Amino acid sequence: MTALAAKSGLSLTMISFVEREIRKPTMDTLLRIADALEVDLWKLLRDATKSATKP
Repeated sequence: MTALAAKSGLSLTMISFVEREIRKPTMDTLLRIADALEVDLWKLLRDATKSATKP
């Protein structure tokens, strides 16, 4: 979490809160975390939406 916080420019506390679902991240926070993890946030959201709408 320390490395993710440093790479994303977010506090360790914020990363911890998001991970433990204590805080709901803003879009900016999600984008910063996704960028730090080298994950395409839009693809992740699209795939999650598809999974959520399957019967």
